[in-house]
Amino acid sequence: MTIKQDAESALAQGKGILRLAPNWVPRVFCEPGRRLKLHPDDYYALGRARGGLDERWFVSTTPADNGPLTAPNEGLSFVVLKDGSKTKQVLFGDAVTKLNDDLVGKRLWKQYQAWPMYAKLFDNQDPLPFHLHQPDRFAKLIGRHSKHEAYYFSPQMNTHLGDFPFTFFGFQSGVTKAQVRECLVNFSKGDNKITDLSKAYRLELGTGWDVPPGVLHAPGTLCTYEPQEASDVHAMTQSLTAGKVIDEDHLWVHIPPEKRGDVDFFLEIIDWELNYDPDFEANRKMRPRPVGDIEQMQAEGYIDKWICYKTDAFSAKELTILPGKTVTMTDSAAYGLILVQGHGMMNGWKIETPISIHYGDLTNDEFFVSEATAKEGVLIKNMSKKEPIVMLKHFGPENPDLKLV
Repeated sequence: MTIKQDAESALAQGKGILRLAPNWVPRVFCEPGRRLKLHPDDYYALGRARGGLDERWFVSTTPADNGPLTAPNEGLSFVVLKDGSKTKQVLFGDAVTKLNDDLVGKRLWKQYQAWPMYAKLFDNQDPLPFHLHQPDRFAKLIGRHSKHEAYYFSPQMNTHLGDFPFTFFGFQSGVTKAQVRECLVNFSKGDNKITDLSKAYRLELGTGWDVPPGVLHAPGTLCTYEPQEASDVHAMTQSLTAGKVIDEDHLWVHIPPEKRGDVDFFLEIIDWELNYDPDFEANRKMRPRPVGDIEQMQAEGYIDKWICYKTDAFSAKELTILPGKTVTMTDSAAYGLILVQGHGMMNGWKIETPISIHYGDLTNDEFFVSEATAKEGVLIKNMSKKEPIVMLKHFGPENPDLKLV
């Protein structure tokens, strides 16, 4: 069959819902926190030179940028479909291209001709280096675009908190641009101590943060659900973290070649207003917001909450189906989802949260729901009498159901 026929077959088999294969991504400068449900033997399945598998990406059409050792299709999601008695896979990005508005809806297809976001779980034992993601006008200088991102700390994904459950954001009041400049100049001279200029916030399970481009941040050690724009640009500004040396290439890798080494140019990339915001926590922290009246939702067998809602670039929900309940859920836009607790049925699909996954194994915990099916309604049945189904749902830009807070 052609790619289009495969994509059409997959959508028909799933009654408007695509099943996706696990999509693991290594990071050479990270130590896995071992909460992604990978089998303990498999966190270094690609070899020590590639680093640990500390990220799982969802509904991704964005290639991972992991330097010269990056494998073909690294970071790209695959759709799983039946082919007779066997299964086969097709790139999710190809399915989007071939099915276009039948999958993502006319609104998104007309504007983007793509699926313009993805989500991930990142999971680290140690904090990540202090870094930023380039605002759009700077990302475009290298043919990329910006990466707005958001965080949610799922209680189901955090059996332990890692070694440093705090995240640095922005700069303390009184910090000068000259101090920041000195840290960047000293990047390769040892510990440049740039987080001495920042402020750490204790991370709280069941909450999240909105992180626009240009904001410096050093994510802490909670396993983090991260919806984001479809981009993988970054610039590391911290030279030493948790005893690990960060190569200076990570500072300049997504800077135009003619500007690499130009510290004054780099200072222009920083969004100083956001980094100096004295009300950063009040403006950027997100607590879940119920979609409707909690008691009414519970009476109908579910709880639906917005968990990422401070940007129109993407949004996310946490949906809980109560034990033994069957519910039809409607949304106005296409979305991807990852199951983090429970098991049951969804529009004919068996859905289940795995306990342990071997690298390369297929699962029944990740799906993509077409816009037409989302609008028509997705029937979800919780097969357990004791345990809820909990899923995280990631939506594209300008969700019609989202009222920005």
